[in-house]
Amino acid sequence: MSNEKNTGKMWSGRFREPLDPAFEQWQRSFPFDWRLLPQEVAASSAHARMISAAGILTPAELEKTLDGLAAVARRPEQWAARISVDGTQPTFALDKQVGAALVASSPQAEDIHHYVELELTREIGPLALKLHTGRSRNEQIATDMRLFVRDSIDAILSGLHGWITALLDQAEKSGDAPMPAYTHLQRAEPVLVAHWLQAYAQMLLRDASRLLDVRKRLNLCPLGSGAIAGATLALDRTIASKALGFDAPTANSMDATSDRDFALEFTQSLVQLGGHISRFAEEMTLFATAEFGFVELPESFSTGSSAMPQKKNPDLTELVRGKSGRLLAASNAVAMIAKGLPLAYNKDLQEMQEPVFDAADTARAMLPLLAGFTRAVTFKFDRMASAAESGYLNAMAAATYLVHKGVAFRKAHEKVGNAVRYALEKGCELGALSLDELRQFGPEFDTDFFAAVTLRATLDCHNVTGGTAVDQVKTSLAAARKQAAALATILEGLRPAAR
Repeated sequence: MSNEKNTGKMWSGRFREPLDPAFEQWQRSFPFDWRLLPQEVAASSAHARMISAAGILTPAELEKTLDGLAAVARRPEQWAARISVDGTQPTFALDKQVGAALVASSPQAEDIHHYVELELTREIGPLALKLHTGRSRNEQIATDMRLFVRDSIDAILSGLHGWITALLDQAEKSGDAPMPAYTHLQRAEPVLVAHWLQAYAQMLLRDASRLLDVRKRLNLCPLGSGAIAGATLALDRTIASKALGFDAPTANSMDATSDRDFALEFTQSLVQLGGHISRFAEEMTLFATAEFGFVELPESFSTGSSAMPQKKNPDLTELVRGKSGRLLAASNAVAMIAKGLPLAYNKDLQEMQEPVFDAADTARAMLPLLAGFTRAVTFKFDRMASAAESGYLNAMAAATYLVHKGVAFRKAHEKVGNAVRYALEKGCELGALSLDELRQFGPEFDTDFFAAVTLRATLDCHNVTGGTAVDQVKTSLAAARKQAAALATILEGLRPAAR
């Protein structure tokens, strides 16, 4: 039998029968891995330089190949120009249309590697077929995915920096404004609004640190690993590694072609980021309710009700709270796909791409919106201060007052607890009790008690590193600014891939 029907396949030589048409379409990855085009072109260009150094391509052939690859890389721009005539479509909507156009333009392309080979052949003719010398799609996709995750990390880090800066700006604007802090969703102690905002900044700084760790570990180049055992040519793998901004070539060809630790670490890091996003979203949603009344939602990030004219709904915070769940789902999918795979490459790994893409897209899209929302939200400082002055939030400060009078903390806790119960029955705050009323719970109470349980004194008694005392919060804000500036410096210094 002839194998003419398989003409154009990258693997058709050994086969005589054509693929089942339904299976052929079902197993294609090009409908989603088209988005790896920038990474595939970059990796192919690096491979071209590597095989040219090995004598497979002449200098003239190398130049022609690189020019052809650059032309292929411009395909999305060309489609975007055709689709978005007036240039008004949002980027995310345009990207989907461009992707659909690319896929429709090459129905025979199995995957992004095949697409580039077909398009390069259109650009430079049979010379394109030399490019696959000394490589395998197994190492190509391993390289492309590392590049994609690295690019995504850089973009997410930039988004994190923007949101951290917005949080710190709001913290600085809030000055010495107080608010109640909660444990078990019950009012606990007063803190500065700036202290609360900085708590989220610290979470995000840890998220950035985790992503930087992932980036460092993934930054090794699989090119030259071949299908499983290493390239069959004497390639200088450092050429491709340096061209793509990797730190070094990978150490083992079997591991290089099958490793997806970086994808799992990446998505797991995003799960933790998603948890912090969801936590922030939950608090802002609660604080925007009439029952709390601590914040006024910005209209530019809210919508109304189709039935109830008075409503202003917290759509952004609710959506990011929901989309954070997608990050967990993506990480779980990656973990389940990777579980129990024998060495080395298996087609299962193709299924890992879509959850990684989705996680990266979800995180990248949320962070600029969260930064914009944070800058636009209005804090109702009077309402927050009023809430911080009621509900016996100074009880801990009262117990501390007794400790300074020589009372053991357990006894001080008991004495103040009795005083709180008495005040509850009387319907007043601790500071409104008379000295005689207080002394029925202990002779240690004196006239200086009332100054010790004012709101400012209650805040400032937490005068330790990381505490909510006014001076400590100013110090921590300055330190957080330095951390954010250090992150910005790191971002500026990250070496971009040469593409």
